[in-house]
Amino acid sequence: MTKDSGVNAGLRLQALEAGYGESMILRQVTLQVKPGQVVCLMGRNGVGKTTTMKTIIGLIKPRSGSISYAGQDITRFSPDLRAKAGIGYVPQGRDIFPQLTIEENLLLGLEAAPSKLRKAGIPDSVFENFPILREMLHRKGGDLSGGQQQQLAIARALAAEPRLLLLDEPMEGIQPSIVQDIERAIEAIKKIGNTSVLLVEQSLTFATSIADYYYVLDKGVIVAEGDPSQLSEEMVRKHLVV
Repeated sequence: MTKDSGVNAGLRLQALEAGYGESMILRQVTLQVKPGQVVCLMGRNGVGKTTTMKTIIGLIKPRSGSISYAGQDITRFSPDLRAKAGIGYVPQGRDIFPQLTIEENLLLGLEAAPSKLRKAGIPDSVFENFPILREMLHRKGGDLSGGQQQQLAIARALAAEPRLLLLDEPMEGIQPSIVQDIERAIEAIKKIGNTSVLLVEQSLTFATSIADYYYVLDKGVIVAEGDPSQLSEEMVRKHLVV
């Protein structure tokens, strides 16, 4: 394990380039998520946001650049090692196990956790964030609504008590009442301060209310960054409005 000499002990991407086949998607992407921060990655569809998340978790190998996390270089780590290092990932589209019960889905989330945490079972904090899951513990994941499945996907990632949580469009296609539940959960995570969050999100209202920092991605390049409360109308119109 190569130690990162940078002052940031959270997540840092440095001059990252990645893509699919011969197609280059990410170009010299540099961003960071400091411990305890909520950072929003914004941009139109197809500009490389999901590619960024998949590269961070190890599903796509970078062509150049580096990824450091918690003071070490994880660029060549496999996805399972990244999960065991404390990175949780909720992909776009939820990706739960529909034939398994809610409890079984949550227990799978513990597989990346230290043995002490696995023995303790599903943390109470999971049900504090999403109480509906406790009530439906023995129902199959496939029987849940889309919004409830998203709650389950986030809860599964939180079961291992990650220090960094990656959320790829967690509000997409979800009814407003459950959007509010997810927003409250992210706010609770932020308030506790033990877990940093990097989320891909299209909702400007939510991004400006919860995020400490933002990055705007356009055609695989970071074109803007800063305090979400200072997002200009020109920036929104140029890079975010479809």
